[in-house]
Amino acid sequence: MSVLSGKKVLLGVTAGIAAYKTAFLVRILVKKGAEVRVVMTPSAKDFVTPLTLSTLSKNEVLSTFTSEEDENAQWNNHVELGLWADLFIIAPATANSLSKMAQGTSDNLLIATYLSAKSPVYFAPAMDLDMYKHPSTVETFEKLQSYGNILIPAAHGELASGLVGEGRMAEPEAIVDFVEKDLASKLPLRNKKVLITAGPTYEAIDPVRFLGNHSSGKMGYAIAEAAAGMGASVILVSGPTSLHAEDPNIQLVHVRSAAEMYEAVHKEFKQCDIAILSAAVADYRPAIIADQKIKKHEGTLTIQLEKTQDILASLGAMKKDQILVGFALETENELENAKSKLQKKNLDLIVLNSLNDPGAGFGGDTNKVTFITSNNKVIPFEVKSKAAVADDLLQYIINELHV
Repeated sequence: MSVLSGKKVLLGVTAGIAAYKTAFLVRILVKKGAEVRVVMTPSAKDFVTPLTLSTLSKNEVLSTFTSEEDENAQWNNHVELGLWADLFIIAPATANSLSKMAQGTSDNLLIATYLSAKSPVYFAPAMDLDMYKHPSTVETFEKLQSYGNILIPAAHGELASGLVGEGRMAEPEAIVDFVEKDLASKLPLRNKKVLITAGPTYEAIDPVRFLGNHSSGKMGYAIAEAAAGMGASVILVSGPTSLHAEDPNIQLVHVRSAAEMYEAVHKEFKQCDIAILSAAVADYRPAIIADQKIKKHEGTLTIQLEKTQDILASLGAMKKDQILVGFALETENELENAKSKLQKKNLDLIVLNSLNDPGAGFGGDTNKVTFITSNNKVIPFEVKSKAAVADDLLQYIINELHV
């Protein structure tokens, strides 16, 4: 999955011959999973039509503060556009528009939007070689970069003038690749390995029956997707679920029983930086597993149970520099039980949720959690989607536990 997936990308198009390439650029961004909106300078429409870009982006293309056809139309809000974007790519960026950006000359919708943008701004220059190397252009590049804007260097090649040299706008594929690599390099969990457990375990009674629980695995899978989206290499050890991991940075390890999960987790733990154990692991299993299906008889059936190995406690006993996070699902004395688990198992953080809270528990798409820290600080949250809970958890680990 691309780091651009789900991102809101604002594409600024200025009046250069390379503007025709923006149709390909929009298409690539959309295929990467980005939502794309386009704002053009009025003169840019001489090189590529708004109809082409609106068709490819599936959004209206804006070029003026108000509609030229309807004098009573509502104005196009450049502030709203600038705040909407997760990132702003200006390609092609002509010498004229770049100079206006550097000086704050807000005489069109694109420049006004640029001045309102809160997101990272990338600019891909496109001009003739002498313009590209002119001292005033070099000074403009330096000034824009000093403002925090990111230069996508022009390529060497044949130019519209017929000359050959620097100044050719980077190809659309190269622009997207540059942005992806730049975004990936700034992800907070880049170069980190995160171990996550999810779902239930099934403890066999006989070849067709098992002891299990109602865990869907949704919380663990949400954490895995969020961690991968923040740049981590994720090992997701999953009990039986119907879920699938979408991000290619997630290595999915399927297990069935608590013993299999114990083995898989211990195989990976020493190499990980963070371990988040959200699986609902069985505390007990049948002491004897029948070789054949147990036939129904009159009266009751007694199954002797034995304790499973405590995965979380075993990791707490062996951890060194790793951050270890556990989950506690409780039905009574929630805080006391969670705090006890936190201390006994040597955790850095425990995430408590209660079956008594509406919106929490197994199966649903929401959760209501409370973080309890190693010094017993209690941090409650409102009901949120499990994806939002995953983000809260990882942000806390990054910001407070300083991974």
